[in-house]
Amino acid sequence: MSGFLEVSVVMSVYNGASTLPATMDSILSQEDVELEFIVVNDGSTDGTGEILEAYARRDSRVRVIHQENTGLTRALIRGCAAASGEFIARQDAGDVSRAGRLATQANVLRTSPNVVMTSCGTQFVGPGGEFLYEVSQFGDDLHRGLQCVDFARVYGPSSHPSVMFRRIAYEKVGGYRAQFAVAQDLDLWMRLAELGRCWGIPEVLCERRLDKNSISGLRRHEQIRSTKLIVKCAAVRRSGRDDLFLVANLKQFMWTSLFWRWLPRRFHEAKFYYFVGSMLRHRQPKQAQRYFWRAVAAWFPYPRAWYRILSSPVRGEPLESQNN
Repeated sequence: MSGFLEVSVVMSVYNGASTLPATMDSILSQEDVELEFIVVNDGSTDGTGEILEAYARRDSRVRVIHQENTGLTRALIRGCAAASGEFIARQDAGDVSRAGRLATQANVLRTSPNVVMTSCGTQFVGPGGEFLYEVSQFGDDLHRGLQCVDFARVYGPSSHPSVMFRRIAYEKVGGYRAQFAVAQDLDLWMRLAELGRCWGIPEVLCERRLDKNSISGLRRHEQIRSTKLIVKCAAVRRSGRDDLFLVANLKQFMWTSLFWRWLPRRFHEAKFYYFVGSMLRHRQPKQAQRYFWRAVAAWFPYPRAWYRILSSPVRGEPLESQNN
């Protein structure tokens, strides 16, 4: 490694041993960029720590931080504080960065001084690796989405781990804010967009595997409530006022989402499997039926899954689905 460090890749992981090697390899195989890979082991109880230490012994670019479980936001704050690169790239455990991702994004920041953050396209895949959909932004479309202060129209990068930003800009806007346990990424992106340009790279360079245990799967309603507050905060800041009074009252703003957290975990799993099945319904109807069966196996009275099962001419295999 040369004396100049261009990119710090920051990742938090909690009990990600089963998918961790693919993620680690996808970063460490990136070419044409000087990097360090900072991984915060956020209190994992599986083999995550041992896997990370093995990588660190083999590759000096890997820096491992072991800590008690604090949640994603605080883990990212610690990881970014340890970064020494000119640019910070995000990565999530279980996801894969495709060849050329880091070099492509670093080149945008290197050649465009007014750009503070860039995002590439993301391909979303199901638990079995099934293609579900892709999301990309083109050029200034990303910046326009983050400039919006209408909840119904605001949008950010294709995914959290698709992003690279300038470390100096991250520090200037205050970084991730610990008050946001979910949607912490959108809060940061909107503040970065007030500092400089955000640029979308349409090329799909990130592969994100959807999982029933993800924040999006288990805490979707909290994400929606947080997003509404984040948009309000942006509107306040852009009118010349401080948004700290809103952030300080986050708990009161979030109380209506508590109902959804009281529902059994298996209900949220059923919603997740139903969503995956819906994405596959036209392209892979037999596989979609398997996911609908998994939905009712998780939460038997889930009505929409039963509707899809009973109304489809394609019959899935309920016993196989329950064993996966």
